[in-house]
Amino acid sequence: MSNIKKAFENGKAFIPFITCGDPDLDTTFKIVKAAADNGADLIELGIPFSDPTAEGPVIQEANLRALTSGTTTDKIFDLVRNLRKEVTVPFVFMTYANVVFSYGAERFIKTAKEAGVDGIILPDIPYEEKEEFSDVCEKYDFDLISMLAPTSENRVRMIAKEAKGFIYVVSSLGVTGTRDVISTDLSSIISAIRETTDVPCAVGFGISTPEQAKKMSGISDGAIVGSAIIKIMAKYGKDAAPYVGEYVKSMKEAVSQN
Repeated sequence: MSNIKKAFENGKAFIPFITCGDPDLDTTFKIVKAAADNGADLIELGIPFSDPTAEGPVIQEANLRALTSGTTTDKIFDLVRNLRKEVTVPFVFMTYANVVFSYGAERFIKTAKEAGVDGIILPDIPYEEKEEFSDVCEKYDFDLISMLAPTSENRVRMIAKEAKGFIYVVSSLGVTGTRDVISTDLSSIISAIRETTDVPCAVGFGISTPEQAKKMSGISDGAIVGSAIIKIMAKYGKDAAPYVGEYVKSMKEAVSQN
């Protein structure tokens, strides 16, 4: 069984996203540990990239802070190795194809798996081009996470049929960022997923409040939050870990009400 599926075994999952190296990797260690200690079921670790096309200004700025502090892919692998001495929840990387290509796809996936990462999300790789990565991911039993956007309509079943780990359902069109209202009809997308596969699905993009997290996890298997956490990190810097921990706790409590 995919290690990622364990995140969904005990009710609805709360999944925080954390940009590695913002403001530095020592702080990332503390933040990831605080998130896990306060109920995070799976943690997305962002590998910073100079041109993160799917991200809004909040996460773009986090990428810049992380790169400026000297964060590299190899240092992030070391971070994961150290985290794995204390943290057992599943990890997935979220980054861009160029990061993996420049490292060498097979070398990257092999090293990530050995370090203790369970899968990867590549938002700039469309379904039609995923074979460039899916074969090597399969070789190392490493889940390539599929993303489904509101525009996927006719492709939902096709994408869901081959999904691994979990399916990342994008709540809204556009880039990442907090939103006051999520108006997309996600229920029909999630119904189509559930008719096709038993792979869990979680909703991300735009979720920032416990109310939104409760609502989104009510129609899916979990809620993903990035920008709201990155804002806390930007506000508190090296002292952010306990504040992120408090936030994760409140969000986990909200999704657990379903």
